[in-house]
Amino acid sequence: MKNKGAATTRKKITDQTNALATRPKSETERKAEGFKPILVEAEKMFERLAEFTTETAHKAFEFFQRRGGRLGHELEDWYRAESEVLLPVMVDVTETDDRINVRAAVPGFKPDDIEVSVKDDILILSGETESRDKREDENTVLSEWRSNRFFRQLRLPSEVDPERVAAKLKDGVLQLTLPKVPEHEAKQVPVKTA
Repeated sequence: MKNKGAATTRKKITDQTNALATRPKSETERKAEGFKPILVEAEKMFERLAEFTTETAHKAFEFFQRRGGRLGHELEDWYRAESEVLLPVMVDVTETDDRINVRAAVPGFKPDDIEVSVKDDILILSGETESRDKREDENTVLSEWRSNRFFRQLRLPSEVDPERVAAKLKDGVLQLTLPKVPEHEAKQVPVKTA
């Protein structure tokens, strides 16, 4: 009887421990330990870049048409459209012997809003927050609201290990630590006669 009770108690403790381990962490817990970036396949990120580029082109064409289709200001139209489609993200990339550190300014974004993709020496950062409501019955005369999305692709100075990427988000600054893949030294291969 005593063993049966101990086994039941052990099972309850194990079940409670498993439940705690599998429950989603609170935002406070994630902030305390940093967060693991949501790693997304590079192909999916490139598709997203194509969508942003298409959206920017359509918006730039709208600005061109509003100006009466006069040539000479296409670059201004593109930059204005790009600023409405995507937020600019300023980055700082530093390197040591064994890792690359990236700091990116992403104010207003939470860890769950950010996706990171790493493949070989390409780093892609993407994020999106909930969008604001648009009123269909009003025409916008002036809008200084910025986009709620960003997308940034960087070529890193060397190949990194995507399995060991660490990320922290603090005060609107995303800090990534990307361990480098050790370089393989050239190996001399002896040639034998056939």
